[in-house]
Amino acid sequence: MAKFTQYQQPRKERPWKIHPVWRGIGCLMLILIPLMSYAGASLLMEANMINHWVPVPREFRGPAQYPYLFARLGVTLLISVLGFVVLIILYSLVYRFAGVSRYGPQDAPPSRKSSKRRRR
Repeated sequence: MAKFTQYQQPRKERPWKIHPVWRGIGCLMLILIPLMSYAGASLLMEANMINHWVPVPREFRGPAQYPYLFARLGVTLLISVLGFVVLIILYSLVYRFAGVSRYGPQDAPPSRKSSKRRRR
């Protein structure tokens, strides 16, 4: 092999494939969660204007055309993160209780050797 030639390894294919339905559901959730969180943030900001739960500083109010824009975007980000965290927790619970084996086909089960007490 010469000094300046490049060797490119062939790409390895994954041993598993993701079903297209799950990709569609994931894409749909990436679109729906931020939209729903923006709607929830708008409702929370309107309720906050009426009930004065949390005082909103002037810096978060934004331009006159869109009142409280930066506060809404901040609350939207917070609700989006909480929504994705809830989805991750639900997914992990379903995955845990679905009965999926812990070990793959190439994993060895853990050894069950009992340690004997050694005396000197």
